Amino acid sequence: MRVGSFVLAARYPGQGAGEALHRAVRSAEVADEAGLDTVWLAEHHFVPYGTCPSAVTLAGLLLGRTRRVRVGTAVSVLPTAHPVALGEQAALLHVTSGGRFTLGVGRGGPWVDLEVFGAGLGAYEHGFPESLDLLLRWLREPSVGASGERYSFREVPVVPRPADALTESPGPEVVVACTSPASVRLAAERGLPMLLGMHVGDEEKAEMVALWRRHARESGRVPEEIAAAGHVSAGVCQLADRRGDAVETLLKAMPGWLKQGLEAHVTVDGRARAMRDPYAYTELLCGLHPVGTPRLAADRLAATAERTGISRFALLVEGSGDLDATEENLRRLGAEVLPQLR
Repeated sequence: MRVGSFVLAARYPGQGAGEALHRAVRSAEVADEAGLDTVWLAEHHFVPYGTCPSAVTLAGLLLGRTRRVRVGTAVSVLPTAHPVALGEQAALLHVTSGGRFTLGVGRGGPWVDLEVFGAGLGAYEHGFPESLDLLLRWLREPSVGASGERYSFREVPVVPRPADALTESPGPEVVVACTSPASVRLAAERGLPMLLGMHVGDEEKAEMVALWRRHARESGRVPEEIAAAGHVSAGVCQLADRRGDAVETLLKAMPGWLKQGLEAHVTVDGRARAMRDPYAYTELLCGLHPVGTPRLAADRLAATAERTGISRFALLVEGSGDLDATEENLRRLGAEVLPQLR
């Protein structure tokens, strides 16, 4: 089992973007010191829900600031990025970090980002498979050309090559955020592990893993590859000597952040969208995830792994909104929870 942190660089009420980003950078350094496996970085545009607009850029900084921990994007939003540009960045980080980089990609949402970056709604609704396949070719082949609906260009060499038979480098791992049966099938057919969101519980995640395995078998993936797929479960972790104290910490801080962050999203086409109740959503997260004592947290992570077959976790540890409390949460996760799981 591998446990990592999930960093949104969340801007809580009364905070500036600089404070949120400083907490994100410092928390990654502490995660490295505390023995966590991976630091996963979220990406958002134009909203205080998350103040990192380029997960791959922040990953480059953190790979330079750390020595042991893996750094992954969770996720780089593919419809608003050129697959070749993202592939070049991923290759650069993979080669220069000694293979410590993981590229997580996702479809994102129907947000105004699509208008600002000139991608258009079609890139979100129909273009993700084409973009993903072009990205994968860039990460695996020595030269790439394209003749698709959205991308068309002559064949060009891949420099630097992330996958190199001479150095026995397979290139960076690619993970796909999955929120629907269609995205599960897309990932399974390509043999890519899934990143599953914090808003769903063990039962739904187990169903998605089972669906992924079925599609992977049907597409000809070998049993060893299917069994080895390292799916990732996103969640929340807040530790305290008493569960009530951990829950209280999150209920005091997270609803304010969720309210201002989620309300700030603007759809590109004016479509109506459902808005979760921030307090009820925080309560839901406290019930689904390792929020409580270190013993409870270890038991909950082990139970989720057993029920779902998921072996990796990306845990939001900045739920207090406070730097010192986030550092303490990370250190306790490393010192008091991880030893019970290993």
